[in-house]
Amino acid sequence: MNGKQKGREQHPQDEPSIAPGMETNDDLREEATEDEVAHGEYTEVTQLIIDRTPNEEE
Repeated sequence: MNGKQKGREQHPQDEPSIAPGMETNDDLREEATEDEVAHGEYTEVTQLIIDRTPNEEE
């Protein structure tokens, strides 16, 4: 072989990346098309993000 593992993509080192599965809500971020909205074929989504560290106590 030529040093590359078969089946793996090569990414430039300067590009940020995350592990697969870290962004599991990508489908929720997809906007409905005008046609879908016109036919009522969409769902409103509210995203709740808790912004605290595990060491914070209330």
